[in-house]
Amino acid sequence: MDLFEYAREQTMEKESPLASRLRPTSLEEVVGQRHIIGKDRLLYRAIKADKLSSIIFYGPPGTGKTTLARVIAHTTSAEFIQINATAAGKKDMEAVVKNAQDIKGMYQKRTILFVDEIHRFNKGQQDYLLPFVEDGTIILIGATTENPYFEVNGALISRSSIFELKPLSHEDIKVLLKRAVEDEKKGMGSYRAEIEDDALEFLADISGGDARNALNAIELGILTTERSGDGKVHITLDVASECIQKRVVRYDKTGDNHYDTSSAFIKSMRGSDADAAVYYLAKMLYAGEDIKFIARRIMICAAEDVGNADPMALTVAVSAAQAVERIGMPEAQIILSQAALYVATAPKSNSAVNAISAAMENVRSHPTTVPAHLQDAHYGGAGKLGRGLDYKYAHNYPKHYVAQQYLPDEIKDAKFYEPGDNGHERQIKEWMEYIKKV
Repeated sequence: MDLFEYAREQTMEKESPLASRLRPTSLEEVVGQRHIIGKDRLLYRAIKADKLSSIIFYGPPGTGKTTLARVIAHTTSAEFIQINATAAGKKDMEAVVKNAQDIKGMYQKRTILFVDEIHRFNKGQQDYLLPFVEDGTIILIGATTENPYFEVNGALISRSSIFELKPLSHEDIKVLLKRAVEDEKKGMGSYRAEIEDDALEFLADISGGDARNALNAIELGILTTERSGDGKVHITLDVASECIQKRVVRYDKTGDNHYDTSSAFIKSMRGSDADAAVYYLAKMLYAGEDIKFIARRIMICAAEDVGNADPMALTVAVSAAQAVERIGMPEAQIILSQAALYVATAPKSNSAVNAISAAMENVRSHPTTVPAHLQDAHYGGAGKLGRGLDYKYAHNYPKHYVAQQYLPDEIKDAKFYEPGDNGHERQIKEWMEYIKKV
């Protein structure tokens, strides 16, 4: 490295965005992702021992994929080379491999190749790397926001360990924001800024687990806010909302607004008001409510308030819950909207709630015995004890139904399920009335 190159690097380091400057250089400085870099975890041990094999980091933007790669670069004795799959061509890859072969031959030193956005490599580019990963010429570290099992060559996948990074927690983001404000060496500490608690909470909420998003906002706030009379830069809630270009919605996820809004959401779906349901959904999403929490409310409403009046409602709600976990925001809002609108406009019945409530109360108050003909007849001696005898197999009878006693003798005439007259339950009711006459 010559004097000019050194000066250029120093200038870039000083002028690079806060999110880049604040990147940790050791595992101890990394915030979040304890599930993969906790002290008892495989990746932590491998980095510390400098015994890495090829790995792929998979997760949403701003969760630390590049950060972990940089930590590895600072802790490993191997040569470290970084390329971006959106810009690298075949000549770049050939140069990397040639350099790795030379270093290995002359110094017996390994080369780690970090490929950012590896899902952007086409099949040919990924195939080119395969033999060099296979023979140990390079150790591959890939980073991707896309599911690697769909986007990365299966042969590379089989030779790599996959580590999924999760969105940073609310508390993790707060730690990073405080570090950004206070750190004088890599952060904004020299600006003598202070962030108010409600602004800190707001940015931690609204960032959606994306550290880069939160750090960009706090940097913009500090650089563009005038100093107060005390000579300090005060990051208030209004400043924070302007920096991230999002209006503050008064919504405490652990307080009354949280419960009031989610209650209104459920009651609107129950009351078949689709407009109100989607409005309260939007309010929760805008305020940064956990999409998994919203999905759970929709599933509960589908079973509790729709039930068998439209059995598909629960299927739609469960599918939506699975989809939003896989896809995340912002697209998850479309899925949640579809599910909420389906439940809101579906015919309603709470017969399932009434049935299980009545049955639970009966179980609590009446000790019973399973009728002998319904007991298990498969274990040794069951026949001699009269268990399972005289049981009528329903499929041997017309319409796959035969009248016989199923409830215990003590409550043989009890009624728990009373289907309503809405939607599919009307058909259930008609069928149940029909078979009683058979």
